Amino acid sequence: MILNGIDNISKYAHLFQGKRIGLITSPTGLDANFRSTIDILHERFHLAAMFSPEHGVRGDLAAGALVDTYVDARTGVPVYSLYRKDSKRLTKEMLDAVDIVVYDIQDVGTRYYTFIYTMLYALEDCAGAGKPFVVLDRVNPLDGVTVEGNVLKKEFQSFVGNYPLAVRYGLTAGEVATMANEELGWNGELHVVRCEGWSRGMSFRETRRPWIPPSMGIPRYDTALLYPGTCLFEGTNISEGRGTTAPFEMIGAPFIDAQQLSEEMNAKKLSGVHFRPAYFKPTFSKHEGELCGGVYVHVLDERAVRTVETGVKLMFTIQEMYAEFAFLTPVRENGRPFIDLLCGDRVYRDKSINVDMLLESFAEESLAFADRKKQFHLY
Repeated sequence: MILNGIDNISKYAHLFQGKRIGLITSPTGLDANFRSTIDILHERFHLAAMFSPEHGVRGDLAAGALVDTYVDARTGVPVYSLYRKDSKRLTKEMLDAVDIVVYDIQDVGTRYYTFIYTMLYALEDCAGAGKPFVVLDRVNPLDGVTVEGNVLKKEFQSFVGNYPLAVRYGLTAGEVATMANEELGWNGELHVVRCEGWSRGMSFRETRRPWIPPSMGIPRYDTALLYPGTCLFEGTNISEGRGTTAPFEMIGAPFIDAQQLSEEMNAKKLSGVHFRPAYFKPTFSKHEGELCGGVYVHVLDERAVRTVETGVKLMFTIQEMYAEFAFLTPVRENGRPFIDLLCGDRVYRDKSINVDMLLESFAEESLAFADRKKQFHLY
C-alpha cells in the first residue's frame, strides 16, 4: 500500500507533542481512510491555527478568490489567509500564534500550480522566525522521474513561478522544500514526514490511491497529466476549458473550426495523445455563453505523452491558423504578460521562434534540471 505523510504521522508524533501547531492544508489533506488532516491534528495534538491557501482549507473558495480570516466551524480553530490581496506570506502575528507550521496539500507536479509557492513562502518565513516547518509529503502524481519544459528565469518570478523549476519537475513537495531550503540558503529547521511504498517511476494510477481533485480545475488525473502543457492557454484569448466539465482537456474559441484543428493536430502524430473535434459553451471564464470550437485532448498512453510539447504545439498551431489568436495583455500597468509568467521567459511571444528548436532548447534545460535535482531525492 502507498502511504502519504499523514498516514505515517504516528511515527513522527515527537515533532508535534506539546506544540501549538499551525496547519497549511486544503481538501486534499486526507489520510488513506479519507480522514482530514485538520481533524487528525485537532484530535491528537494542539491545532492552534490554520493558514489558508488559494481555494480555502475546506476548498469552498473559487480560483483566484481572496481569503479573509475566519473561524473554522468544525474545529473552532482560527483560519488566517495566505491568499490576501496585499500578501501571501505568514505575518509575525500568525507566527506568534504557533510553535510549528505543518504543510499538507497534494501537489500536481507542475511549476504553475500555486500551492508549492505557498509552501516555500511559509518555509522561508518560518526559517526567518526560527520556527520548525514540517511537510507531510505526498506522492507526485506525474511520477518522480519525468522532467519536461524550460526552467524559470529569475526575472520572470511570480506566484505562478517563484523558484527555478522545470515545468514538470519530478519531485514531491517535500523534495522541493528540501531543494529550496538548501539552494536558497534559508537553513530552516525542515522536517519531511515521508511517503512509504512509493517509487519514483510510479504513475498515479499505479499507486491505487483515489484521485482527490486538488482544485476544481483539476478534476481528473488525465487533467493533471495535460496541465503542464494546456495551462499555457491561460495566457491567451483561447479558452482552456474553464467553465466546462473538462478544464485543460478541452481547448477552443468561437473562431476555431474544430474539425480543421483536430485534423491538423493529429497529422503531427504527437506521442500518446489524440485530438477529437469538440464544441462547448463555457458557463464562466473566457467566452462565457459562447459556442466554441476546438479539440478535446485524449491521453492514449500516459507513459508516452509529452505534455509540454503537446501544449506548445497546439498553442502555436492555433496561432498560425487563426489571426484572431492573441496573448492576453498584462493585468497591471507595466506588468508582464501572463504568458511570460507561465513560461518563465518571453520566448512564446517571439514571432520569429522556430517551435521545434524551442522544444529542443527546453529538452536541454530539462536534462540539466533532472541532473540538478537528483541530490535532493528522498525516494
